[in-house]
Amino acid sequence: MKTNHNFLYSITKLLIMIPVLFMVNTGCAKKEPVTSTGFFFDTVITITIYDSVDENLLDSCMELCSQYESLFSRTIEGSDIYRINHAQKKPVRVSPDTISLLQKGIFYSELSEGLFDITIAPVSSLWRFTEDTPALPDNAELKEAVSHVDYQSVLISGDTVTLSDENAQIDLGGIAKGYIADRIKEYLISRNIRHAIINLGGNVLTIGGRPDGTPFRVGIRKPFDEKNAILTSIDVTGRSVVSSGSYERCFTLNDTLYHHILNPSTGYPVDSGLSGVTVLTEHSVDGDALSTICFALGEEKGMELIRSLDGVDALFVHMDGTVSATFPLTLK
Repeated sequence: MKTNHNFLYSITKLLIMIPVLFMVNTGCAKKEPVTSTGFFFDTVITITIYDSVDENLLDSCMELCSQYESLFSRTIEGSDIYRINHAQKKPVRVSPDTISLLQKGIFYSELSEGLFDITIAPVSSLWRFTEDTPALPDNAELKEAVSHVDYQSVLISGDTVTLSDENAQIDLGGIAKGYIADRIKEYLISRNIRHAIINLGGNVLTIGGRPDGTPFRVGIRKPFDEKNAILTSIDVTGRSVVSSGSYERCFTLNDTLYHHILNPSTGYPVDSGLSGVTVLTEHSVDGDALSTICFALGEEKGMELIRSLDGVDALFVHMDGTVSATFPLTLK
């Protein structure tokens, strides 16, 4: 088993629930799965393959993560997004993957009427959710930053991208991990992998199910539970499970909770009455965006959106702990 221990594990959005007796009781699971772990986009990446012992495949997956981080990161100098953000209204030639991801981000920005906005960077950069001593951003600075958040300032022409507002900046953190997970799945399937789990910081994407023909089981965390207890578990075969919530990156100041899902119109965390949303989709990039959008919309409008989409399910957790979902579930 191949694992990189050169970092500290962060608490991820989801916990993968693979039964301990799987290797013992499953006759067709004769080989121990191979796993590789890395750290990209400030999050833990874990990939487990159940029907191959070729660790070169895992190395290639981690190389893909590194390549995509070098394209999509807004803080790595020379990345496509960094160059766009610092081009001062000049067109920037970028990779086809960057164009595809930006187009997907604009699609969801439009779908949410700007509640999800890929140009949130001027606002998100003012918040310090990981600082030891949390503090609120300066209100005047926040107001100025909000004035530069507008996905319509992202102009795509062929293989070039221009920001029409020189003070606007793109942040693909709300959608990039899902896109990368989808590309890794495509790669593994092209190498004849049929049973695998891809976990990009809680963006869980499965290839098939377990080798014995049963689904993978994914456990959903109880928001704010100090012991990371499981709220419920979901059987998944070939689908994506993505969660967003106010419990992930947050701090409390003067008895008020501040979390990382920000309202582009106000610059402050959205207040939707929810503590978490989990979305099930075929493609992880869609679940990545939709989980954030549904959290921001709240249960009523979020449920309405999910029911309007084919092949999509969602689970909503309210601040009081009550749960609603578009599919049957059993709470722990």
